[in-house]
Amino acid sequence: MIKFAFSSNAFTHQSLFETIEILAETGYDGLEIMADVPHAYPTHLSDRDLERIRKLLAQKGLAISNLNAFMHNADGDTYHPSWIEKDPAERSRRIDYTLKCIDLAHKLGAPHISTEPGGPLEGISRTQGLAWFKEGLDAIAGAARRRGIKILIEPEPGLLIEKSSEFLELYSQLDPDVFGLNFDIGHFFCVGEDPRVLVGKLKDCALHFHLEDIAASREHHHLQLGEGAIDIPGVLSAIDETGFEGFVTVELYTYCESAAAAARDAMDYIRGFKSSGNHRKLVQGDAFGRKLY
Repeated sequence: MIKFAFSSNAFTHQSLFETIEILAETGYDGLEIMADVPHAYPTHLSDRDLERIRKLLAQKGLAISNLNAFMHNADGDTYHPSWIEKDPAERSRRIDYTLKCIDLAHKLGAPHISTEPGGPLEGISRTQGLAWFKEGLDAIAGAARRRGIKILIEPEPGLLIEKSSEFLELYSQLDPDVFGLNFDIGHFFCVGEDPRVLVGKLKDCALHFHLEDIAASREHHHLQLGEGAIDIPGVLSAIDETGFEGFVTVELYTYCESAAAAARDAMDYIRGFKSSGNHRKLVQGDAFGRKLY
């Protein structure tokens, strides 16, 4: 059975502890922790902070769905330093940050971390970008293996790895005991793929899902569930049919000014999905008040 979490990256105006309280009250099974400011940038956390996080999660009955090690706003930005910077010192900073995130995931009991799919191709060839990305992944594989932490690559529009075929080409060169896929439903929709179809195709490597809606224009802007053009019930049903028992994490960082309300609205949608019983009912639109396609 699918478990549902919410990403803390929507709660940039709240502390991680406040976020845990809110999401527990809202009814989520877990949360994804952003390994960045203002929540859990690894070098900013003391042993006391870690113990407080573990204790509060246990008290509230929340699991960690994933450690989000994608963004780097503490001393960079959303994409930088990336795995494919021209400056080797900047590539090393991404590697060092990821190694610290692996250690943090181990200390917090998170099963995996997600990372960017290379980064933006800025003045370098795709061949060079892939070579640098593979080099960086090789540099962290040993630590991940020793710690028992999976590294999940998250394809994203506009970055080195966008489409499922590009991911699978890279994945064929990686150790499946260490690496996997963070399947962002909206991202694949943005690049013209049908996430319902991809669920079955990628079921052996997709260990965690990000969920948001996207407009019919396929513009990469995360929308509240049910407000875009993705057949979310169809995708969730496809995931459920594979027997997936991990987490689907709602990712609505675009709602940082109203994060608590966004989390509640998403949970209302999820409860509608759960109560609908099966996808045939959802297609008729009776559970959500709209016709799906």
